[in-house]
Amino acid sequence: MQKISSIEIAQILGYNKKVDFAEITGVSTDSRNCSENDVFIAVKGKKFDGHNFVADVINKGCPLVIVNKPVQGVPSIKQIVVADTLDAYGKIGAYNRLRFKGKVIGLTGSAGKTTTKEEIKFLLSKFGKTYATLGNHNNFVGVPESLCNLDMSADFAVIEMGMSAKGEISRLTSYVKPDIAIVTNVYPMHIEFFDAFEDIAKAKAEIFESINHNGVAIINEDTNFANILEQRAKKHTSNVVKFGKNNVPDAKFETSVAGEHHLYNAWCALRVVETLGLDVKKAASEIKNFGALDGRGKQHKLKLKSGDFYTLIDDSYSGQPEAMKIAIQTLSAIKTTSRKIAILGKMAELGNFSQQKHIEIGKAVNNSDIDIVVGVCPEMKDMLSQVSDNKEKYYFESKDELAQFLLNKLLQKNDIVLIKGARYSSKLYQVAEDLLNKGK
Repeated sequence: MQKISSIEIAQILGYNKKVDFAEITGVSTDSRNCSENDVFIAVKGKKFDGHNFVADVINKGCPLVIVNKPVQGVPSIKQIVVADTLDAYGKIGAYNRLRFKGKVIGLTGSAGKTTTKEEIKFLLSKFGKTYATLGNHNNFVGVPESLCNLDMSADFAVIEMGMSAKGEISRLTSYVKPDIAIVTNVYPMHIEFFDAFEDIAKAKAEIFESINHNGVAIINEDTNFANILEQRAKKHTSNVVKFGKNNVPDAKFETSVAGEHHLYNAWCALRVVETLGLDVKKAASEIKNFGALDGRGKQHKLKLKSGDFYTLIDDSYSGQPEAMKIAIQTLSAIKTTSRKIAILGKMAELGNFSQQKHIEIGKAVNNSDIDIVVGVCPEMKDMLSQVSDNKEKYYFESKDELAQFLLNKLLQKNDIVLIKGARYSSKLYQVAEDLLNKGK
């Protein structure tokens, strides 16, 4: 973070009481990593409360803390008390963002936004120094963190924003204030938190609310409720750019991995390049060098005990319905004589739609040319019920013993294996990790 004084931080947060002067060069929410030049923000999570560590960081030399209640035993001039420490984090990040001289690209979407963000970063880096959100740090901690850690010497910054409820993107984009604001797609993700599907589109469209003057909105014209996205965007900018099957940037390219969703990612990234006035054909020539990310469709050639090889498609990072359908379609579209195996775990945050969505996945598998399907977790019984007996089927109550079954009983030479499921509910990412460790 660019150097700032404790006095300035107090002013940014509207804190009128006296604070001890200190020069701040970093922000931390982790007491273990808080240095003598950091401001420590006490964040309360599900498993911890940063307020419990305030005295520790002060004793280690931290000059300033931000809390939502005064902490006893800590000098008051080293504390800034606010109503919401996460919002304070966001405001500090927003202040740092305003000092950034490069172009800021903000994006959100229901599926694949981290991959799209990385592809935009990859292409823009061919034209100038490019900074981007680390991993998928796209929430009320991750976005302020990204803004506070901005590389001030960069030409471009790509900031990812995620949401699970109305109003969250609105708050995040007020910190980011993007020059280019993107909605990659709208799917029924986190639908248990919304009254209707279209409300998800409205929540995604909040990204346009704080777009900079003369900013550009970029929209996938083929996605669900694209008309809502466009209408909402036009309330905040007259510059609305679209991409889609019939609206492709004027440049030919090849992707390194199969799947229509990778085309959409590329089209979106090229629209960003074009919007910034950069060489689209040069960017297009680089797309073939961008590969799938770990846990998001990356392919691995792994060895069995026999010495034979099989291919693992590790798409285990998440398991939302539309993303799972896309993964199934992508596996099905692979031209091969080898067996295709789909290992699918439960999907989360679907509320009353859960059974319906799991049944839809079963129908997608049944209509594909996948040879073998493995359902993991009780919810996947509904999925398996839709798969005909023409396909080989297996069920596991949990991911336990699954890797052993795959390696010792199921997998054969040249098999192509997809693993996908809700990360923390099905924990299939642990199975993928086990296969990777044993097969390399």
